[in-house]
Amino acid sequence: MKIGFIGTGVMGAAIAGHFLAAGHSLTVFNRTKSKTDSLVAQGATWAPTPKDVAQKSEIVFTMVGFPQDVAEVYFGDNGIFKGLAPAGITVDMTTSRPRLAAKIAEYASAHKFHALDAPVSGGDVGAQNAQLTIMVGGEESIYQKVAPLFDLVAKKTNYFGTAGKGQHAKMVNQIMIAGTMTGLTEMLLYARQAGLDEQKVLATLSAGGADNWSMENYVPRILKDDFTPGFFARHFLKDLRIALEEADSMGLDLRATATAKRLYEVMVDVKHLGNQGTQGLINIYK
Repeated sequence: MKIGFIGTGVMGAAIAGHFLAAGHSLTVFNRTKSKTDSLVAQGATWAPTPKDVAQKSEIVFTMVGFPQDVAEVYFGDNGIFKGLAPAGITVDMTTSRPRLAAKIAEYASAHKFHALDAPVSGGDVGAQNAQLTIMVGGEESIYQKVAPLFDLVAKKTNYFGTAGKGQHAKMVNQIMIAGTMTGLTEMLLYARQAGLDEQKVLATLSAGGADNWSMENYVPRILKDDFTPGFFARHFLKDLRIALEEADSMGLDLRATATAKRLYEVMVDVKHLGNQGTQGLINIYK
């Protein structure tokens, strides 16, 4: 299949690499061209614009940073919709606004395209090991058509319904992650202050009811002072803001999530640590 991939960052490059390794034709674009070099060396073709990617592809995957980036990639003068052929498929794996996913799908339908929103969970490790969880919204028949490609990069894919439902499911995921990130940060600070062996604490909690993915994957990095991003803190803050906007529109008061957002605002907006991974939250306590 002729696949296009736009956004070859920490996770996107790994996902695109799995498609390439499976024998698919791959055309790639990233605003920083050097981030496509590894894929090009493996056989991918670089294209100068999202429009050019779309012209060479049957299906285009996108994984960019923020909703405004998604809008530009799809609707811009050199965007996907300027180059996609009728019956072409787009799959946005960015965590973005549900209403933007619905807008993309509405435009696609009106112009004889197809669009899925398919945000993922699993971070850099999940992307590298093809162990992501994918949450999908859009036409079910198109989901079924794309499912074999999802299987190349995911351990679990769930279809949630109409356009935007995948993004809503990702908001549910991020609300849960917000609690685990604040919890693992403060439990580690407590353990240190109490003079406990941090490795023993991690081994003990991992074997009991406190076990969770974030703790198992991020506490070892914290203990090595490794704050490189498996997932950028600035992107996580974006996600929490979207989740709370959506919650507010539904009349929900998510107080714990709001507290997590305020902590990440300190990290990103005050301490300017947004390019660290989400585990860097512990650095605002120092």
